[in-house]
Amino acid sequence: MAVMDRVRTVSQTGQPGSGGTRAKKGATGLGVLLALLATVVWSGSFVATRGMADSIPPVQAVFWRWTIATVAVAPFAARQAWQQRALIRKHFGYVALATLFGVTLYNTLVHQAGLTTSASNMGMIMAASPVVMALYARLGGERLGARRTFGLALAALGVLLLVGKGSIRFDFAAGDLWMFGAALSFATYSALLKRKPAELGGLAFLISTFVLGTLMLAPAYAVSVSVQGGFRVTPSTAGMLLYVGVFSSAVAFFAWNKAVAIIGAARAGIVYYLQPVCVAALGFLLLGERTGPAQLLCMALILGGVGLGARR
Repeated sequence: MAVMDRVRTVSQTGQPGSGGTRAKKGATGLGVLLALLATVVWSGSFVATRGMADSIPPVQAVFWRWTIATVAVAPFAARQAWQQRALIRKHFGYVALATLFGVTLYNTLVHQAGLTTSASNMGMIMAASPVVMALYARLGGERLGARRTFGLALAALGVLLLVGKGSIRFDFAAGDLWMFGAALSFATYSALLKRKPAELGGLAFLISTFVLGTLMLAPAYAVSVSVQGGFRVTPSTAGMLLYVGVFSSAVAFFAWNKAVAIIGAARAGIVYYLQPVCVAALGFLLLGERTGPAQLLCMALILGGVGLGARR
């Protein structure tokens, strides 16, 4: 609750640094922690997505993911959304665009990628999205600074070497290409977050994108069910859907949106570079995948780049 109160204080002031230098550092630290929370939770979602690939068609998995997410966030967000319904209608074009990239396209591409590539590759390729976030930020007039630029480049080098297994050469599967599309979509969503109307509440915006995203997916879901048939609900599939619906969608998107509001998409994107490290750790713990010396070196580059880029 203390963290939630602190988040609300920052979002209400509109200026994370309004309380002086100490407040600036505290707000920056909070933003980094929220970005880290979202990154860790999303890392687990790649393992769950890969696990669902053989049992749930991608569009059906995404539809139920956002249905569950809407139900999970409704008790906290429905009241604010109802109070701000006029604002939502006023900014409907912006909300729809953010929904398209952040909810509908991004997650559909991720689940489609899970059919033909590994969870590790999914996490590693998604780590390319902060490069696009930084480019969007630069085009928007944000100065990245020499240290953050160097950290970005260092982390990018680590990701390239990690994907290329020690060399900058690539042999992508179809799923890898789907993941590059997902990375671009997520980066676009993160850039759009910086343009969110200040008067539109975070929770109202969140549940609006969840509901609208579910509605956008409904026609594709109906086609998928009629062509591919439904899926069998088991404790395993239900558990994975609950994880991606509640944690990877409701919790992680709330944390990420707040992180971007506090520290900006570029700096939050650098923290996002930790995702390949998190996925590798989960792969070792849950799947028994081993991490060799070359991978450890690449992870050191990623962590070093994150450390440089996330500092003020």
